[in-house]
Amino acid sequence: KEEIMRTTLNLPQDLLDEAMKVTNIKTKTKVIITALEELVKKAKVSELKNFKGKIDLDIDLDTLRDRK
Repeated sequence: KEEIMRTTLNLPQDLLDEAMKVTNIKTKTKVIITALEELVKKAKVSELKNFKGKIDLDIDLDTLRDRK
């Protein structure tokens, strides 16, 4: 089960309102959760990009695509 933490935050009201408007998310809690999820996803993708071109998988694309 996911642990839930209740907290008080000081947030810029205009930024929160804009985030809710552009995402069409109706609650403050959901818009903040969505923002945190997107931030984590972006950081993970950024980490993966560090490996670009650094891993040799030794894959023959013709074999993989069942070409002769």
